[in-house]
Amino acid sequence: MVRQPLTAEQIAAGQRLGAALRAARGARSLVEVALAAGISPETLRKIETGRLPAPAFGTVVCLSQALDIPLSDLADVWLAGAVFSQAS
Repeated sequence: MVRQPLTAEQIAAGQRLGAALRAARGARSLVEVALAAGISPETLRKIETGRLPAPAFGTVVCLSQALDIPLSDLADVWLAGAVFSQAS
């Protein structure tokens, strides 16, 4: 199966998601959050910078739990462009 290229809208949504995750991470280190989510720091770095605009669903779920963000809030960012404030 050949994967179709991402649309401009999907890339923009991934960039919003990455920015929201970075904001939610706050002062926590990238390595700390990545390890808590069970992903590599490089994967998290790519997501946050928009270089990985369509992370796997399981990755998003794990980041949601590691950052204590409801998954529905991340879905709202993907769909509507909302941005998070820093996590407490």
